[in-house]
Amino acid sequence: MMRPFILAALVLAMPVAPVAAQSAAQSATRVADPQRIVLSAPGPRNISYLPVDLIPAIGADKEEGVSLHLLHTGGGGVALNNMMTRNADFAVAGVPAALSLKANGGGVVVIAPVNDAPLFVLMVRAGLKDKVKRIADLKGKVIGVNTGTKNAKTTSQQLGELLLKSAGVPVDAVRIVPAGQSWVEQSSLMISGAADAVVGDEPFASRLQENGKVFFLAHLAQPDTVKGIKGVNFLHAALETRPDVIASDPAKVEKMVRMVKKSLAWIASHTPEQVVDALGVKDADERTSLIRALKKYPRAFNRDGKFSTAQLKETDIFFQGSLEKGAPGQGLSIESMLDDRWAGRRQ
Repeated sequence: MMRPFILAALVLAMPVAPVAAQSAAQSATRVADPQRIVLSAPGPRNISYLPVDLIPAIGADKEEGVSLHLLHTGGGGVALNNMMTRNADFAVAGVPAALSLKANGGGVVVIAPVNDAPLFVLMVRAGLKDKVKRIADLKGKVIGVNTGTKNAKTTSQQLGELLLKSAGVPVDAVRIVPAGQSWVEQSSLMISGAADAVVGDEPFASRLQENGKVFFLAHLAQPDTVKGIKGVNFLHAALETRPDVIASDPAKVEKMVRMVKKSLAWIASHTPEQVVDALGVKDADERTSLIRALKKYPRAFNRDGKFSTAQLKETDIFFQGSLEKGAPGQGLSIESMLDDRWAGRRQ
C-alpha cells in the first residue's frame, strides 16, 4: 500500500500548466471581445446623421474596443424612445425633440453635438405649384413630419407647427402624418401624393426637387425663407443617453463621445466623395445626391465636437417658441439636461 505522504507528493507533482494556460487563454479571449453598444438614430443616410453611419464604416468603434450596432428609425422621437425603453444605450436625435421628451418627464441627457446647422426643408409636391404659393396656402392640406411618439414631439414637427403659426395657419387646420426620415419614406409620400407637403431632410429634399417632384417653400439653410421663426440656428442632431448609463458606466459614455468626435474629425479631413465611398453607397442616384448635399452644406457638421454656447441659447429660443400656451416645458433650458464633461464647450 502506498503511503499517504507519497500519494500527496505525487498529486502535488502532477503538471497543471496546461490547465492554467487554457484558463489564461480563455481570459484573454474574454478581454479581447469588443464591448457591444447599441445606438439608435434616424436614417439611414440622412445627411444630418451621417457621422453616426460612418462610425463603424471607418472603424472608429474598433479603435475604442467597441462593436457599435446601429438601430435606424423614422424619427428622433422614436430613437429617443428606443433609448428610454433600453433597446439602445444611446440615441442621436434633434435636441428640440430631446427637450420635448424632458418636458414630458423623460430622463435624457445631451452629451455631445453632431450637427452645426439644421437643414430642414418644407417641400411641397410639384402638382400643387399653382395652388400653393405660400405657407398660408397649406391650410386644409396633409403635412408630413418626422415620426415622433406621445412623449417626444420631433424637431421636424416643432418646426412645421412654427412655420404654420407664423403664416397664421392653426395647427388643427392641417392633418399631420408621419413621414419617416429616410429616402424611401419621404419620397414615397411625395411621389404617391399621400402628403401634400413634408418638413423633410437632406439629401432627400434636393433629390426630389432635382427630379421635378417637389418645390421648396421654406429652407432653414436660407434664412430669408424662415424670417418668422426665431432660434433657427438651433442645435439639431446631438448624442444623448440616460442618467443611469452615465452613473453605471461613465467609461462607456466617454468611448461613445470619442467615437462621435473621431467621425466628425474624419469628415472634416476628407472629401464628400471619400465620405460616400466609406459609406459604401452603390446606387448612382443616391451617391450623386449625397455628394451634392455634402458640397452644398459645408457647415452641416460640428467640426471640433464641442458644444457652442451661442447655439445652445438658440436652441432654447426655438423650443420655447414651439410650445403652445400651458404646454409642458415652459422655461425649460437645454442647460438643465446637458453634460459637457466629455465633449467640452466653446462660445
